[in-house]
Amino acid sequence: MFIAYAVVAALLALALSASAFFTFTRNPQIIDNMTRFGVPESWFPWLAAAKAAGAIGLLVGLAVPALGEAAAIGVILYFLGAVITHLRAKDYVVAPAAVLALLAAAALVLRIASA
Repeated sequence: MFIAYAVVAALLALALSASAFFTFTRNPQIIDNMTRFGVPESWFPWLAAAKAAGAIGLLVGLAVPALGEAAAIGVILYFLGAVITHLRAKDYVVAPAAVLALLAAAALVLRIASA
């Protein structure tokens, strides 16, 4: 189970890192979507930091199981919030956020099973 956690955590951390980078650097496509969904611009650095922290926590979770579990829970909550934000804006393209939430849930289950 640990190898499965390591693979899922690494892939999810890569996706989170890329998303955090694009948010920190104000990639027009990301910023336009977030603005369209009503996310205040003052939240962008905090949301990017949350994604970066999730990526780091998942990777550190390879050595510290409790931190990996906490990071996975945080990432699940983050992407559930993203799904809710999409739905409130009447945008029904929720698959990317939902898939990332499910990957984080898989990471959580695998981390718990491998401890």
